[in-house]
Amino acid sequence: MPRFIWVLVIATTINVTGASFLWPLNTIYMHNELGRSLAFAGFILMFNQGATIAGNLIGGVLFDKFSAYRTILYGTGLAMGAAIILSFNHNILPYSILLILIGFGTGITWPVMFAMAGSIWPEGGRRAFNAIYVAQNLGVALGATVGGYVASISFNYIFIANALLFVVFFLIVLVAFKGIDNERDRQMNTTVIEQSGKIRNKSSFMALIILCVGFFTAWIAYSQWQSTIASHTQDVGIPLDRYSSLWAINGFLIVLGQPLVKWVTGKFRSQKIHIYLGNAILFTSFLIAMFAEEFTMFAVAMVILTVGEMLMWPAVPTIASELAPKGRAGFYQGFVNSVSAAGRMIGPVFGGLIVDLYNIQLLFFVLLFLLLIPFFTTFFYDSGIQKLHKLDRERTYNGKEA
Repeated sequence: MPRFIWVLVIATTINVTGASFLWPLNTIYMHNELGRSLAFAGFILMFNQGATIAGNLIGGVLFDKFSAYRTILYGTGLAMGAAIILSFNHNILPYSILLILIGFGTGITWPVMFAMAGSIWPEGGRRAFNAIYVAQNLGVALGATVGGYVASISFNYIFIANALLFVVFFLIVLVAFKGIDNERDRQMNTTVIEQSGKIRNKSSFMALIILCVGFFTAWIAYSQWQSTIASHTQDVGIPLDRYSSLWAINGFLIVLGQPLVKWVTGKFRSQKIHIYLGNAILFTSFLIAMFAEEFTMFAVAMVILTVGEMLMWPAVPTIASELAPKGRAGFYQGFVNSVSAAGRMIGPVFGGLIVDLYNIQLLFFVLLFLLLIPFFTTFFYDSGIQKLHKLDRERTYNGKEA
């Protein structure tokens, strides 16, 4: 890999490690330490994700129109400043505001990281993005592993560690990313806003919408592991450090499980089958979590969840790429990313309200129902396109006959 890709990988690992000290424990901290309801915690996480989406859009525009280096520097600086203040003051009001600011700052940063990966190493193809993806999950594994132990001593140390790693990330950006504007190729990157003109190929876009309905419901279910299920593990007596180790399992398994994914995707090349298999595995993981009362069962559920995630999550953007008409790939991928972010926004609020008003068992039943939806949307999403192809073949055949 080019030297600058290695810099991106190292910076990504440090950034995500710092963030992973905090995000798996957000709901637990607000619910158990600050005494807020799960629904309230869900609303704060919703605003955090909303700020991240806004940051993504603004970061993409600034990358194209302004300066990659200054964009990532300003985004990282904002997140670092908020994290430092949070380490000194984390009562509910500053905590809520600063968490939203961190989401906005990191949201600005990520489009630049991914755009640079593709721009600097275009001949690397998917390998450039895979490098960033693996670095992200390595950061999740490292941060979650250490974060749980640190939180079990004191939550104050979590905020300090988070702030320190943001400072390290900022310094790497400040020093090592200075030549970023000279490295990139602007022709390779466009923003979602610039791509979002008139939709000409309605059948392809309708197929994408149908597919993403199932993707959205799957993300609503998945986000419960970071919110309501996180709180539930505390209710059944699982220590914080052990809950965080569930996310360490998730991160390390994604890094180490790539050969398994390669084998499965080599045997079954259809992206539809990848979604069917992945979603069935996700369904199984929630079924196990529903009856789990000990750490071992939650760990089994997490392992199964991770395998399903590795199969399902990459399949949707791959199908979006296949559906995208020429020159519309950026918009289609942006649409998929927005849908997953929307699922992460709505999920914690949705789950928190059900648990607050009823109980966790009802939520599990609702989640299992939601996970049936992707089977139907995946089956039907391309029916309109198949009809069009059939009509085209019939017209061609009739033209030849004439």
